[in-house]
Amino acid sequence: MIKKLALSSLLLSSFLFANNEVNVYSQRHYDSDKILFKQFEEKTGIKVNLVTAKAEELVSRLAIEGANSPADILITADIGNLYDAKQRDLLQKVESKTLEENIPSHLRDEDGKWFSLTKRARLFVYNPKTVNPKDLGDYFSITKPQFKGKVITRTSTHAYNKSLLASIIAHHGENKALEFVKGLVENFARNPKGADKDQIRAVASGEADIAIVNSYYVGVMANSGDKVDEEIAKSIGVFFPSQETTGAHINISGASVTKFAPNKDNAVKLIEFLTSVDAQGALAQGNYEYPVNPKVKPAGIVASWGEFKEDTIPLNEVGKYTKKAVEIATKGKWK
Repeated sequence: MIKKLALSSLLLSSFLFANNEVNVYSQRHYDSDKILFKQFEEKTGIKVNLVTAKAEELVSRLAIEGANSPADILITADIGNLYDAKQRDLLQKVESKTLEENIPSHLRDEDGKWFSLTKRARLFVYNPKTVNPKDLGDYFSITKPQFKGKVITRTSTHAYNKSLLASIIAHHGENKALEFVKGLVENFARNPKGADKDQIRAVASGEADIAIVNSYYVGVMANSGDKVDEEIAKSIGVFFPSQETTGAHINISGASVTKFAPNKDNAVKLIEFLTSVDAQGALAQGNYEYPVNPKVKPAGIVASWGEFKEDTIPLNEVGKYTKKAVEIATKGKWK
């Protein structure tokens, strides 16, 4: 990875002062993104240079490179990573009427330093043979004694779960968040392990009855071309928590213009393009994420789950509790 990044840095440095370039540091690794970058090149004549790595690596790299960084855009999954980059003063303010029109206010930074590109709902999947959805409700509902030994999720250290717990802190306070963690741990069918797809497979196999996962994994599995995964995705139930209260927690992927972007205008053009109706439709169809642009409908299987109430808390309120979420998860013994 280090060699790959070093080579990419050398390549990007040659474009540092080019007028028809935009340099992207991205955590995302999807074909849909690459196709859209190509379309942007064809539409504008602006070449997209792409470096991919884990979010933590990219944020650290921006900090190390400082004013010498060739990066124009940082794209990451999860509000925690965007909030961290903002707090470390690695991003710059963008003023764009187009972005304000394309993205609802709770899905963009109030200071104009990051903008959501896609949404994922953090929801429950369940085995309809063993779970009555009427017994499910908010996120606390899976901590009820009746679900003892029946719940699974990935580790608390993963960004998705850190943000979920941070949102619970933001809404309900630290004591209630700790109560949630302890109840969740008490109901685990196994120690946390694996990715979200593994949780879905485990529910389908009977190893557990309920799992916390991001919505788009169900869509990806249902359209994977793998007959086993496709049958699994069809066999499980999907439940959006907290519909009577806060709304389902929303996890995002987002983009920001870096503090020392050498091609700021091109960077803004690319982010505006990625939030346009056509690009949002491509992202929704290509990776089964929810579009952030309200003019765009979700993909077929995602749309089939129906409309739901999403949590509209400003995501910076979630981001600022990420570190506290780690402390509470540790205290509650969520591995």
